[in-house]
Amino acid sequence: SDSVSEFNSTRRTWQCSSHHSKREFSIKVGTIFAESAIGLDKWLTAMWMLTNCKNGVSSCEIARAVKVTQKTAWFMLHRIRLALQDEFFGSKLGGEVEVDETFIGGKARNMHLDKRERRITGTGGKDKTIVFGALERGGKVRTTVISDRKRPTLHAAVKEHVEAGAALYSDALSSYDGLAQDYAHQVIDHAEKYVDGRIHTQGLDNFWSLLKRGISGTYVSVEPFHLFRYLDEQVFRYNNRATKDNKLTDADRFDMAVRQIVGKRVTFAELTGKPN
Repeated sequence: SDSVSEFNSTRRTWQCSSHHSKREFSIKVGTIFAESAIGLDKWLTAMWMLTNCKNGVSSCEIARAVKVTQKTAWFMLHRIRLALQDEFFGSKLGGEVEVDETFIGGKARNMHLDKRERRITGTGGKDKTIVFGALERGGKVRTTVISDRKRPTLHAAVKEHVEAGAALYSDALSSYDGLAQDYAHQVIDHAEKYVDGRIHTQGLDNFWSLLKRGISGTYVSVEPFHLFRYLDEQVFRYNNRATKDNKLTDADRFDMAVRQIVGKRVTFAELTGKPN
């Protein structure tokens, strides 16, 4: 940039040549690393681990690997997850698309009694968070947290992520009724069978399995207001996985993540809900 006149090799900073400012700044400015005293060697190690560990990586493991506190590692991971967000800019899935929803929440048998009584107040999906997913066969998956499984909510989610005229496959949930007006909608009734030729949601079921394996096995407990961040993480790894037609390596995946660090910022106060 024309505004950068000098690099201080000792302090690893640049100095702005503007007539109004001679302040020094580092390469971290304007990225998810901004205002962090942690070295880039630790940041990039944590980013490599998160983008390439199939079941995710816990803050305790990051803390041990890069020699920071667990609290710091937790903050680092959430900032990296922000960089991994899918920036689809209004583009939609097409071709053959599977849609489905799932419940995410702690298992009662794994909770202490007092926590179980506080958090589990009903049966089935009650007190759990609902996630909607759409998977383009041979393409990408998208997820979003939704408030309920009612028809207006699911129809809005489908129309936001799937282009009109696509071949749409769902289960027999009645909330999906009426989508045939805009899509070639076909239904598989899981009470009868799970696959009927091209009609199934097996691809999305596989994604849900990977997601829940990471949440239950690696993270153990995820607060509902942070769930979308863990979805961003799993979606990034899934969409950039190595396939028969796309031989992506760990280095490729890491490179993609690093290219998305600019212009994104989340503070510890925002993550903890304590703005002051």
